[in-house]
Amino acid sequence: MKLINSIKWVILTIILAGFCSSSFAQKTNDANYLTYIVNPKNQDIQLYWKDDKGEILKTISRLKNFVASKNKRLVFAMNAGMYTTSYGPLGLFIQHNKTLKAINRANAKGNFYMKPNGIFYITNDNKAVVCKTEDFVNNGNIKFATQSGPMLLFNGKMHPSFSKSGTSLYIRNGVGILPNNQVVFVMSKVPVNFYDFAAYFKSLGCKDALYLDGAISETYWPAKNYTQTYGSFGVLIGVTQ
Repeated sequence: MKLINSIKWVILTIILAGFCSSSFAQKTNDANYLTYIVNPKNQDIQLYWKDDKGEILKTISRLKNFVASKNKRLVFAMNAGMYTTSYGPLGLFIQHNKTLKAINRANAKGNFYMKPNGIFYITNDNKAVVCKTEDFVNNGNIKFATQSGPMLLFNGKMHPSFSKSGTSLYIRNGVGILPNNQVVFVMSKVPVNFYDFAAYFKSLGCKDALYLDGAISETYWPAKNYTQTYGSFGVLIGVTQ
């Protein structure tokens, strides 16, 4: 009996040690990322590019003022994909059901063109989706959409070009869909490679996630004291109240 109890104690100790180790590792990992979760069914997520005068917003500071003019308050914002030198969307952009920029299917160099690249979109019934560009179908029910690349995860698999030993390290931001269909926006607080960034989305349970940009990534989240808005961008993501 003593031997059995001793064995049970050893097993329990190993399990608890493993649990504590995993919990600590997860907390340490979480500290490297800003993670903002949104329920598209009851929170207002929109993609922004130009103001009512047709001028490109460019900055989160101007976006904040723009939504304030609509009697709304900006509670979260992030750059929403790669853009041209004139601050136009590099790929597909749909706003309020209007296609303002067509899908970019070109083959070229750069992160955007790492196939598969992908699209983040929101339907008229407020369902958020991340999918490969090749799988996207506009059935007239798309309220907002932005194209970027590469896909970080698709069908639960990491992009085949990513290497755990990758030496390209940047502050990066992206978007993924959680198992409960909520949207998660993530920005690293430290420079990371593509592999580690994608692995973080996978640890959250995402099966599909899209890279938005790197090096110039910026997040506005006043509830967490992230309020510096110095960068200029093309399309922006905004969550308002």
